[in-house]
Amino acid sequence: MDTIFALASAQGKAGVAVIRLSGPDAHRAAAEMSGGALSPRGMAFRTLRDPGGSRLDDGLVLTFQAPASFTGEDVAELQIHGSTATVNAVMRCMSDVDGVRLADPGEFTRRALENGKMDLTQVEGLADLIDAETEAQRQQAQTILAGELGQLAERWRRDLIRAASLLEAVIDFADEEVPTDVTPEVRQLVSGVADDLQREADGVQIAERIRTGFEVAIIGLPNAGKSTLLNALAGREAAITSEYAGTTRDVIEVRMDLSGLPVTLLDTAGLRETEDHVENLGIERARKRAETADLRVFLSDDPSELGVPFQEGDIFVRPKSDLRPDVDNGVSGKTGQGIDLLINNISRVLEGRSTSHGIATRERHRVALIAAKRALDSAMSVLESGPDLYDIAAEEMRTAIRALESLVGRIGVEDLLDEIFSSFCLGK
Repeated sequence: MDTIFALASAQGKAGVAVIRLSGPDAHRAAAEMSGGALSPRGMAFRTLRDPGGSRLDDGLVLTFQAPASFTGEDVAELQIHGSTATVNAVMRCMSDVDGVRLADPGEFTRRALENGKMDLTQVEGLADLIDAETEAQRQQAQTILAGELGQLAERWRRDLIRAASLLEAVIDFADEEVPTDVTPEVRQLVSGVADDLQREADGVQIAERIRTGFEVAIIGLPNAGKSTLLNALAGREAAITSEYAGTTRDVIEVRMDLSGLPVTLLDTAGLRETEDHVENLGIERARKRAETADLRVFLSDDPSELGVPFQEGDIFVRPKSDLRPDVDNGVSGKTGQGIDLLINNISRVLEGRSTSHGIATRERHRVALIAAKRALDSAMSVLESGPDLYDIAAEEMRTAIRALESLVGRIGVEDLLDEIFSSFCLGK
């Protein structure tokens, strides 16, 4: 295994930068640059020098001994001053050390996976934690990174192994009298796992929205104040506003944090009949985005005139309440009237939906869960046919087990790894 290195902290000027090494020569390379032998596991304050003896920087050198490290290999970290010039100089010298090369994106985490320090779901959780922008995303990523999905999968796997082994015991001793009927226990184990799998699969869509963000579309007639409302909600001039109808021709997106949830607000073209070809394209796009959004804010006195179906949880507010002080349920992007109430209503609806999410967060997870559930449904169906078909039921359970093993990366995921790790930075 090569020894790799990379900048593990963010690019750019900072108080401290961290350069990480991992592999069999990690300690030797760190010692070579810091002028002396290092403890296999410890911390030392050293002066880093180039091959000619010129001083590069002073910093901390930390060493971790395999397997008690992030990657499961010998690891060293150089904590130096975070100026761009200092980092570049140290990295340049490190690349000249024999047996050491620059890491590929995600290679540190990939080694942690290959060395059994993490499962595949934890790798995905780490990627999500790095990308987390809101509190809900942080909490969700921490749950996955802590290995809770992997622990669930392992519990399901144990139950299914127990169920399959009971059936196989009956098959192995078919010519002898088995003292107890194993069918009730097998049925209980399999149905319990199947129920858990369905519940987790049903919660993936909401969990994925927490990870990637909910979409909230603002829709209304032309010149209803949608762009002004968007700007008020965003706290900046994100969309062009004017007194002329049809100013917005495309969907404008603004990312926000509402009560810890990631939300993308969509300002859409005004919905009306028009002969303007370009505006018609914008209107058609607005309708499609509105229909697929997680939530719609109808900015209109009569939502039915917009031609977009009103769905459960959608919000209806009356526009331009600054010009109509007596109107009920009004909102004004100009004066801010009704903005706080609208934000609270959006947050309340999305928070209510978020309570139904499970631990699984990705479509990949859902596919594996459904595959396992489908195999268990087949096993339950075959089980009712009696002992003559127990071998088929046991095989269906093994199919479900393999689906769960693919969930955590034990088997059949090599084609996924390059795609997953390509999204990581060099230092991870």
